[in-house]
Amino acid sequence: MSTDTLFRPFTLKGLTLANRIVMAPMTRAMAQDGIPGEAQATYYRRRAEGEVGLILTEGTVIDRPASRNLPGIPFFHGDAASAGWAGVVKQVHAAGGKIGPQIWHTGSTRAGAWEPSAPVESPSGIVGPDDPRGQTMTEEDIADTVTAFARAAANAKALGFDVVELHGAHGYLIDQFFWGGTNLRDDAFGGASIRERSRFAAEAVRAVRAAVGPDFPLLLRVSQWKQQDYSARLATTPDQMTEWLLPLVEAGVDILHCSQRRFWEPEFPDLDAGLNFAGWAKKLTGAATISVGSVGLSSDFLAAFTGESSTRSSLDDLVARMEREEFDLIAVGRALISDPSWVQKVRLGGEVEGFNAADLAELV
Repeated sequence: MSTDTLFRPFTLKGLTLANRIVMAPMTRAMAQDGIPGEAQATYYRRRAEGEVGLILTEGTVIDRPASRNLPGIPFFHGDAASAGWAGVVKQVHAAGGKIGPQIWHTGSTRAGAWEPSAPVESPSGIVGPDDPRGQTMTEEDIADTVTAFARAAANAKALGFDVVELHGAHGYLIDQFFWGGTNLRDDAFGGASIRERSRFAAEAVRAVRAAVGPDFPLLLRVSQWKQQDYSARLATTPDQMTEWLLPLVEAGVDILHCSQRRFWEPEFPDLDAGLNFAGWAKKLTGAATISVGSVGLSSDFLAAFTGESSTRSSLDDLVARMEREEFDLIAVGRALISDPSWVQKVRLGGEVEGFNAADLAELV
């Protein structure tokens, strides 16, 4: 099957991408002292040279005392980190690429034995249902965090990034507000409904939109599953999904980056539409969407955590969905960790590779 549909340009708010393929943000945690350097700049430049349409950086954290859960996660605040990210932008743009940072706060999640120097924070002082960790955020903490997201987004625009993405998925801070399993608050930032629990995210989005202005593309990554519970679902019906996502689009999100473990799986199997998560999000909100999840690979990302590699798989289903305009863009993760030229090879009909788990140990 021809892959031409993947290589149509995409335009939004003055941003034009050469194709529909996005490099998914993937935690690499190799920034010395939290400062991105030449290794990171070279890593992203290679993907731009390999014709990735839009590069989203690994998660990079806002200015809060315990916003990261690994020491090698890069900062997105402070003069040294800003200078490092400016170098990344310069190299990617010199190679003809487009790039945006994924702005992040890891909340109370764990990632091994390392502990930040300050107490971790979350909506209700838990990392998962009945799993206490850290402290409950006060309303002042919440206000300061919203401001920190906005400040980071303004910095992204000033540094010359092309877009900015907020990480609202996978059980991290924003998602801990969404999820009833981690948001037990009885104030205005909690509630029984997903719409009520989305208030924190909506306020962060509005603050970011005000900081970057009306014409700078703003992305939000969302997911049903959590690292705390892979079977968790925020929305079990289209109506609930509308209650969750539409207010965020109305607050200022341009593109919803809809993360699922396998992009080909239908979001609501009992309904006839057969749409995946990104397809339903686009249908219900009218926003542009990015789909993601095991693109071009034989197994999902969980296997990588146990050191398992993944062989390549067909792109025919992806191409068919893109031709139907089920979603607008497709994000590719592990395949681009192992092969910076994956996109170029797909375009030219070359021999694409799978994913080698050994590549997680370095910036290829």
